[in-house]
Amino acid sequence: MLKGKATRPGVYKCYACRKQFRVTVNTVFEASHIALRHWLQATYIMISSKKGVSSNQLHRSMGITLKSAWFMSHRIRKAIEETGHPLPDPIGGEGATIEADETYIGGKAQNRAFGPIPPKQSVVSLVERGGRVRSFHVPNVTAANLYPVIARHTHEDSRFMTDEAFVYSSIGRTFSDHQTVNHKTKKYVRGDAFTNSVEGYFSILKRGVYGVYQHVSEAHLKRYLAEFDFRYSYRIKTGYDDMARMDRALAGIVGKRLTYRLAGGTRATSSTP
Repeated sequence: MLKGKATRPGVYKCYACRKQFRVTVNTVFEASHIALRHWLQATYIMISSKKGVSSNQLHRSMGITLKSAWFMSHRIRKAIEETGHPLPDPIGGEGATIEADETYIGGKAQNRAFGPIPPKQSVVSLVERGGRVRSFHVPNVTAANLYPVIARHTHEDSRFMTDEAFVYSSIGRTFSDHQTVNHKTKKYVRGDAFTNSVEGYFSILKRGVYGVYQHVSEAHLKRYLAEFDFRYSYRIKTGYDDMARMDRALAGIVGKRLTYRLAGGTRATSSTP
């Protein structure tokens, strides 16, 4: 496509199809009336806030509507989502150690004035020590549900660390080495066998979910997991400061459209609020 004169600033014209377009075409920012500077500002705030930032906070600090802030947040999560890729690079490898564990999100009844208690949602995370993390929402923590996920996202020549849960027994035999620690007997470290890395990740995840977002529905849980995975995988320890993390996030904006309806909004149109 070539640049051409247009009727207003920021719009270009394609000489091949004779249509006008903006630089946000084919990105998560496409078809939005929100200024591009606000998109970039919101992206930076989200990827640099360790425990996340609520839509209400974006709404107040940027002067946009709450509905727009909510939709922006989900579009940005779509941009930084990596685990949804059809063939993601597996984590781990020869000489690397992967820790696996499960936790539960939701189900707390404190301060609920009305409505049913939200059901607990199962989350399984795979953390490469000193490296990346992959988190998944699974219907139930069973070997049948975990094996395809772990086999797809990890190298089998990695060292595998888990707690004493029986679901990891058969899965662990597919790795070069499988070590466990027995949390029931309050034994958390045995040499280099421990799951402290994945437990530390869960502490950040839960502080964000319960302290910042307050509640995360099952329909959107995978997007929030992608957000926390991204910040953890591209943290200072892995060589990424806030600006490098911002560049990495913007590299994922192309070709990932998310309409308001698909994001879970109630409006039936595909334009941005």
